[in-house]
Amino acid sequence: MTAKADITIYHNARCSNSRGALALLRERGIEPAIVDYIAQPLDAAQLAALVARLGVPVRELMRTKEAAYTQLGLADPARTDAELIAAIAAHPVLLNRPIVTTPRGALLCRPPERVLELIQAVG
Repeated sequence: MTAKADITIYHNARCSNSRGALALLRERGIEPAIVDYIAQPLDAAQLAALVARLGVPVRELMRTKEAAYTQLGLADPARTDAELIAAIAAHPVLLNRPIVTTPRGALLCRPPERVLELIQAVG
């Protein structure tokens, strides 16, 4: 397997979509850098950079069915991006996954097969 330091997966081993995306990478001989963001949560600055890289609204990266989402009142449209990012930093389970980044782009890989769009672009 070839290590690809320029490919990173933000991974939760308990998530079937995350495991599926990682398996698809490995089946193609790619060993990405793995960020276990549950064990080592991202801080607000890292999350803001990731959101910017993805180019999508913060809300699109949130797991709305998690208890913390409801308990913290995150569905309130008055919540700012900074407040949402702070909530994810404090409760990493709120971050949707898997997120894969490459030199050519970044995607939320749901379904896991979306990772193929990124690695075909990388070559």
